Amino acid sequence: MVSVATWNINSARLRLPIIAEYLVKEAPDVLCLQEIKCQESQFPAKALAELGYEHQAICGQKGYHGVATVSRLPIREVARHDWQANGEARHVGVELVGQDMVIDNVYVPAGGDVPDREQNVKFGQKLDFLERMTAWAQGVERPTLIVGDFNIAPLESDVWSHKQLLKVVSHTPIEVEALARFQAAHDWVDLGRQFVAEPERYFSWWSYRSPDWRKNDRGRRLDHMWASPGLAKHATAHRILEEARDWEKPSDHIPLVTEFDL
Repeated sequence: MVSVATWNINSARLRLPIIAEYLVKEAPDVLCLQEIKCQESQFPAKALAELGYEHQAICGQKGYHGVATVSRLPIREVARHDWQANGEARHVGVELVGQDMVIDNVYVPAGGDVPDREQNVKFGQKLDFLERMTAWAQGVERPTLIVGDFNIAPLESDVWSHKQLLKVVSHTPIEVEALARFQAAHDWVDLGRQFVAEPERYFSWWSYRSPDWRKNDRGRRLDHMWASPGLAKHATAHRILEEARDWEKPSDHIPLVTEFDL
């Protein structure tokens, strides 16, 4: 059995205490972090190694973005794709040594506030990122799990209000269609929705601007775990940890984990 978790941590150094709390309590075999917001030399590698996660692949940059995959099991870095096409640290791929499984850890750009590439360069960059990711997916040959903050909530039940968010970046039709093209490029299986079937509520992010996130519950499912069709057949369980949104100095995202019988 192998368990893989994903979590947009919104600063690995600032939130090291809750990363440690999660690893002690939940003990996934592999943890994929997004938005580590530090250079590789600044990542809390030693502290996580002391918790048993000594195998690490870190792709960072100063102050922004960045992804890291830490593991109790041996891993080997196999790729760093610049789908942003500007050098930003938004992807790292590893393989589990001794297992036919690749884990791609990705942080898709948020896309700014205006869902129009002519008015908002960031939105255009997001769509182009997804297009490059889709081209990559067409050539995927090995059993692969792609996880991370996709910054898109594709389904109506992935957001607190479908009607009110149709023109809000992360749930617009143009983004949903772009993500659907990515999914079709490799027949990815959305593991979250394999285990938490639509139309059941499933959120992974709540804004810091909401003073009482539980009461208002204006969430979105921005974080995803998608698997190659053959690998998806080995998935045995999937969990989300909403209580992490209440931890001290929390991320605005919560961790997800999927277990595989390999």
